[in-house]
Order: sequence, then structure tokens, then C-alpha cells
Amino acid sequence: MGSRLHVQQIKKGPPLPYKDDIRAFTREYAASLDAQDALHKFREEFIIPSAKDLKRKTLDPSQGKPSDDSSDPQCIYLCGNSLGLQPRNVRKYIDYYLRTWAIKGVTGHFTHHEDELLPPFVDVDSAGAKLMAPVVGALQSEVAVMGSLTTNLHLLMASFYRPTQERYKIIIEGKAFPSDHYAVESQIRHHNLETKDAMVLIEPENADQPILTTEHILWVIDEHASSTALILLSAIQYYTGQYFDIEKITAHAHSKGIVVGWDCAHAAGNVDLQLHDWNVDFAAWCNYKYLNSGPGGMAGIFVHEKHGEVKTTKGDGELQSFRPRLSGWWGGDKATRFLMDNHFVPQPGAAGYQLSNPSVLDMNAVVASLELFNRTSMSEIREKSLKITGYLEHLLLTYPLDGLADKPFSIITPSNPSERGAQLSLRLAPGLLDSVLESLEEHAVVIDERKPDVIRVAPAPLYNTYEEVWQFCQIFLEACGKAVQAQG
Repeated sequence: MGSRLHVQQIKKGPPLPYKDDIRAFTREYAASLDAQDALHKFREEFIIPSAKDLKRKTLDPSQGKPSDDSSDPQCIYLCGNSLGLQPRNVRKYIDYYLRTWAIKGVTGHFTHHEDELLPPFVDVDSAGAKLMAPVVGALQSEVAVMGSLTTNLHLLMASFYRPTQERYKIIIEGKAFPSDHYAVESQIRHHNLETKDAMVLIEPENADQPILTTEHILWVIDEHASSTALILLSAIQYYTGQYFDIEKITAHAHSKGIVVGWDCAHAAGNVDLQLHDWNVDFAAWCNYKYLNSGPGGMAGIFVHEKHGEVKTTKGDGELQSFRPRLSGWWGGDKATRFLMDNHFVPQPGAAGYQLSNPSVLDMNAVVASLELFNRTSMSEIREKSLKITGYLEHLLLTYPLDGLADKPFSIITPSNPSERGAQLSLRLAPGLLDSVLESLEEHAVVIDERKPDVIRVAPAPLYNTYEEVWQFCQIFLEACGKAVQAQG
């Protein structure tokens, strides 16, 4: 790119009162922020492992701790970007599902109950879509809760990646999550193309600063616009925590006639997405991170309403056209689904991309969490996220570290609050990672690492507290000092 300049618009986040307040370094100040937090009540809706739980070798509930065991404090769980905590109401939802299956058998597909938490089995997908839509800024018809993330990306690319002799390339980040990379690579090969010709990787200009500026992304799009069929990017980059400018990138790609899809795995339930208004073509995400649906929980898709039309001939209602896709019977018209006539008429919208009937067990876990999200709003969640992540950043950068002139780590996540979600990625000096992780584990702090030297710390707004952030910083900074001393 030579000397091309990159100018990025800086947007201000909410005011951060602790910036110039020496009291911000105290536990009491962190507790005062929690006292003012409108979302603090949601913490009680989640089961937070204790320090002893993390080391427990058995699963028998009778071997658990007494409820009043004050010697066994809750762990500091800052790993919602990898796996969200279990909502307390999951057990009730699943118990009701098991009860329905037990007393109704197959008739549970169609039988309503006065105290049901979800509708009969045949309609649970619609209930899931209704609750999911406001979380990602979509119409209910544009969302389906289905499948798993990579499976859904394949299904969507089967519909939206339509390579021609002139346009055949897919643009993706060079450090995309490996599964996304594999999916794109295999889609290209599925069309008998070579990845060296058809896969364009967006790489950072500086490997030591792995951020992709919006201007750099747009430049790559311009360089390959005439030969590109599809762009697939992460809404939030899993490694750096960078939140891309979805609206601007999508609009620019559309101006070049390119379809754009987004992997929202680290964005759904984290930032205030507006997929419909931003005119996104399609998106997919998992629900087990910030959306707390459990390991491998059922995922979600978005298909913009303009791509979900099912056109019929006026008058006789004869099917005329719909966007090509891999089809299955659960995507078929509900009114005719059970006629078994082998004539596929898709439901309009994202529901028409469904294949098999959904796992009702999994759907209950998803809905149990979505019900909590629907008690508040993503704008409120995002507001707290900006504040609590800003507090984490402030303490990490300004809290004194005894005996060290320089901090033995750097934050590789963008400093602009509008360009990140709830995650800060900390790159440690070489050789410190294992020692720091050992210290964090000793203090029942749960984060995740990306070798050789990065840890990812993610305060989830619904269940993490400012006081936990303060505690983490004490433990982490002490661990850094200890690791540096051990190096000699």
C-alpha cells in the first residue's frame, strides 16, 4: 500500500468518571460503581462456579459445598467470550421440556399447556427467532435459531457464494478464526477453484500491531472488487477483540456489487448489532459465548429480508422463485410441511434456510438465556460494557506495579471504545505466559489464552462486576511482577 494514509473516525464512548479520580484504584470505588449499575441484579440469574468447584473431581451434587460455605468464594469468571455461564433458569426450561416429552410423547409437538415456557415442539423455532431478533437488530423473519456456526456458514455460502468466471474470489481476514478459514477454503475447492487464486487474505500492515483499519479493509476490497464474489469477515475479531465497522464496510462492498456476510460469534450478545439497518446480506453466530446457551449450543443465522423473498405468481399462488439454497423439510412452508408431497416451498425469510427439525432440548437452553436479554436491551448492555471494559483498561494501564518501571504487557485491542466489545487482549512479554496463568489459576481467575503470549479478558455485562475487575487487576499485576522476577 506504500504510504497510503489511514484515517479512522474516533467516536466517543460514555464518560468515564474514574479517569481522573485517584479513588479508582480502591476496592471501595469499584463497589460504588456496582451500586450504581442498573444491570447488577442480573448477576443473581447466573450460576457462578466457586474456587472449590473449579478443582472438584466429582459431579455428584451431594458432594457439593453447603450453601452457606463462606470459605469457598465465587471464582472471578472473565471468560464469557469463550463460554458464557449457566443461567439459573435453564434447569426450569429443560425440566419443563422433559416433562412435556414424558407425559405427551409425540403429541407434545402440537399440545399446548397452560404453564408452558415454550410453545409445542413444532413451533419452538419461531419462539427462538422472536427472542433472538432484538439481540442482533433484525426482523423476526430475518432470524433463525438453528444448527451450529460453521455448519450455518456453509449453508449460507452455498446460497450466497455463486462464483462466475469474472467474479470468484472470497475476501477474508488472514487471522480469521480457523474454522471460518477452513469453511471458505473448502467452499472454494467445492467449486473446483484453487485457494491461491480465489482466497484473498486481509493482513495487518504491522504484525506487531495486528489491527485492521477500516481504510485498509476498504483498500483491499477496491484492489479485488472486479473479481470478488463474496466477503466474509468477523464482526469482532476473536484474537484482538477488534470490532469492525460493519455498516461502512458493508455499504462499500455493496457499492462494488459484492455480497457481504459476517461471522458474529463474538458480537452477538456483546455489542448493539443492527444487522437489518446496516443492510447486511447474511450473518451467522454461535450462542454459547455471550449468549450463554451452553457448550456447542444451537446457533443462529440472519438473512436480510431482501434475500428471503419467496415469489409466487399472482392469482394462482404458483411458486415462481426464491434464492437458491440447500433445502430441508423444516425450511418448508408450515402449512404444507406435513403433506409429504416432495414439493419444496420455502418459508419466507431466514426460516426457509432451516433443514432438519431443531433440537428442542437445545432450544430450551438458548431461550432460557435469551429471555434474560429480553428483560433489558442491547443498548443498555453495550453501555455497561463500554464502562466496565474502560475501567479494566484504565486500571491495567495506570495502576502502579511495584518494582517495575514498565508494564510487562501491552493491550492489542483498539483503545477506541467504539472499536471493541467487552474483550481486552493482553500480550505478555515473551516467556511470562505460563507463570501468569499459574498464578491466575491459584486465585480462581478464569480467562483464556492464545499461545504464545496473549490472554483474553472479557467482563460480561450481565454477570461481571466492577469489583471483580478490580480484583482481577490486583491478581494479574502481582502475577506479572512475580513472573518477571522469576525470569531474573
